[in-house]
Amino acid sequence: MQRETLRQYMDDLLAVGQFRDYCPNGLQVEGKSEIHRIVTGVTASLSLLEQAIACQADAVLVHHGYFWKGEDPRVIHTKRRRLAVLLAHDINLFAYHLPLDSHPTLGNNAQLAQRMGWQATGRFGEGEMGWLGQPTQTVTAATLQAQITAVLGRQALLVGESTRPVRHLAWCTGAAQGYLQAAIDAGADCYVSGEISEQTVHLAREAGVAYIAAGHHATERYGIQALGTHLAEEFSLAYQFIDLDNPV
Repeated sequence: MQRETLRQYMDDLLAVGQFRDYCPNGLQVEGKSEIHRIVTGVTASLSLLEQAIACQADAVLVHHGYFWKGEDPRVIHTKRRRLAVLLAHDINLFAYHLPLDSHPTLGNNAQLAQRMGWQATGRFGEGEMGWLGQPTQTVTAATLQAQITAVLGRQALLVGESTRPVRHLAWCTGAAQGYLQAAIDAGADCYVSGEISEQTVHLAREAGVAYIAAGHHATERYGIQALGTHLAEEFSLAYQFIDLDNPV
């Protein structure tokens, strides 16, 4: 299919115009005009690009792309190497950040809930990026931690009382630990995100809620997979998801 057709379809599907983000969403690096094979991954690292080349991909789709607000604009060092690889092989790079977190079915939050069996009941936080819901049955914080660890294949970190019952759950994937107070205000017993900061520990303890850090990469693997699968089915594209281990 044509690059422009794919770009417009994804931009519309993910409603990129509705978001004020920290990076440009959509086509970040232009490659060949005809796309037959796509590769998806969480972050557009050099390793992902090299594997995409081995797969003979025409386009790479990621959650974490380039050109972040406040970064050094110069094309030097790591940025130069990455861009050089893309341009030399005429590969398109598409990146969708907040739009892929937020999407009601394909997004990271929706996909995490689907895998965990959580029932979504609402949204909270700035731009309603956080999700509210319930586990399939009331569990303790320690049980929820164990379930997350088993599903994501990464040891989740629990802050708070392990025996605390979790009836009202909040979650937001990635580096969304800053939404903890908003989750508390929304009535959550437990808040799940990817990362944790020093101050997160104190807030959770003093507020009497449980906080589970399940991994930035681990919680954000699923939205980009869902998007790739959707595109492959919709447009008969060859597709492969490449998961590069990341301990964070």
